[in-house]
Amino acid sequence: MKRRRTILCEGKYKRLICENGWEYVERVRCGGIVVVLAETDRGKIILIDQVRIPVGKKVIEFPAGLANDRDDFSEESPEEAARREFLEETGYEAREMRFVASGPANPAISADIMMVFHAKGIRKMASGGGDGTESITVHEVDARAVETWLEEKKSEGYLVDPKVYAGLYFLNKFREKSSV
Repeated sequence: MKRRRTILCEGKYKRLICENGWEYVERVRCGGIVVVLAETDRGKIILIDQVRIPVGKKVIEFPAGLANDRDDFSEESPEEAARREFLEETGYEAREMRFVASGPANPAISADIMMVFHAKGIRKMASGGGDGTESITVHEVDARAVETWLEEKKSEGYLVDPKVYAGLYFLNKFREKSSV
């Protein structure tokens, strides 16, 4: 199929594309989205929340961010981006950052590709909270009570990104492998 691609409009961070009659969004400058799954040695899963303007609510998520989105990060690898975003958002540093999986974030409306990493050997180095343009709250949630905690947050009006449930699946698998 021949690609007929038209930029319908472009903002500072995103552009709206029409390709063969299909409209979708792509980022103006981005090498992908990195998502970090992490659990402390004491069994606390690291989650964040922040207000997401498109849905008008606080959303519970795993720490995540963009790779290659600024000039000073234009040459970073996905792993370096995951390390940077994890520290920036949560204040945690990881001894190891292992690639887990990649795929489209929402292929019906976005060209974004997500790369998921597992942070191992994490330790608190700073307060986190984002880069100054963000207002991120960091949560350390007991792995044994995370599902109950998520339900409580939903009853308080938070939304939970469905990727959290997929990430919890992976963290459970990692935990099972390490106990064998």
